Amino acid sequence: MKNPYYSGPPSDHFDGLRFVAPGGSRDKSRRELLKWQWGSRNRPPWPKTFPSPFADRPPPRVDGARLRVTFVGHASFLVQTHGVNLLIDPVWSDRASPFRFAGPKRVNAPGVALDDLPSLDAILVSHNHYDHMDADTLKRLAVARPCPVLTPLGNDTILQAIDPRIAAQAHDWGARVDVGALRVHFESALHWSARGLNDRRMALWCAFVIETPSAKIYHIADTAFGDGSVFEALREKHGAVDLAHLPIGAYAPRWFMRAQHVDPDESVAIFRLVGARRAIGHHWGTFRLTDEPIMEPAEKLGRALARESVAPERFRAARPGEAFEAA
Repeated sequence: MKNPYYSGPPSDHFDGLRFVAPGGSRDKSRRELLKWQWGSRNRPPWPKTFPSPFADRPPPRVDGARLRVTFVGHASFLVQTHGVNLLIDPVWSDRASPFRFAGPKRVNAPGVALDDLPSLDAILVSHNHYDHMDADTLKRLAVARPCPVLTPLGNDTILQAIDPRIAAQAHDWGARVDVGALRVHFESALHWSARGLNDRRMALWCAFVIETPSAKIYHIADTAFGDGSVFEALREKHGAVDLAHLPIGAYAPRWFMRAQHVDPDESVAIFRLVGARRAIGHHWGTFRLTDEPIMEPAEKLGRALARESVAPERFRAARPGEAFEAA
């Protein structure tokens, strides 16, 4: 078998064919997948619509040390600071799916209209799952907001096949890329990748640290918790972070999801381990990917913060269109 996306020397996270997450769990089998799907028949229903009370129209730029972060929905963020605009994991499509007629359907509109986006200096795409790498959105942005698309190894091949106008640049864990006054670091995460049935772990995935002259932002798209050493190592490398984007949803049932997604208790543990001053909880309430009720992630986050004596305003479960600002 040949990797269709990437060819390079083996490393501690690439065996010559597939990428691996050091300390991660084994792949789930198709039998386990079917067991989960069969057991999910009686899961609590989600509402057909779950509209956000917020909507945002971002400014063209945010200069100086002021930081403005808009939560677009699911795992999509717009980061504005020091005159630089970064868009992360943009998904404006109605479904997180390779199909327009099937797959998880969004229950709220993006918190920013695509036409209301400012000009972009870079787009960051963490990995190739459909709820993070949305072909239709990236094709539209390649025309309407052209800029480099920074993504882990192998994903450039996928993006160029989607549309040659997508200016994809692929980088390994540990890479650093300057975007204006900002520096984007590619960091490890305990996750996996696939666009189809036969390409599991053939493209890399990552978390990002966005280093500005005045702050550090840690964006985790998807990760498991493992033994916590990934997050301890990140703090040792980067120091305490000012703002963390941490997933809080898509975690049930735990026997199946623990190896790929954190739950709110683990998100609060990551918050502690990386020394975050503040956090925004995402990856909940937009696309139904797993079995938990729609409001449960936010409710569990609140209880976890109370147990850890963390003020709730320090770690918010965001809704689409919320804008977070700091001087």
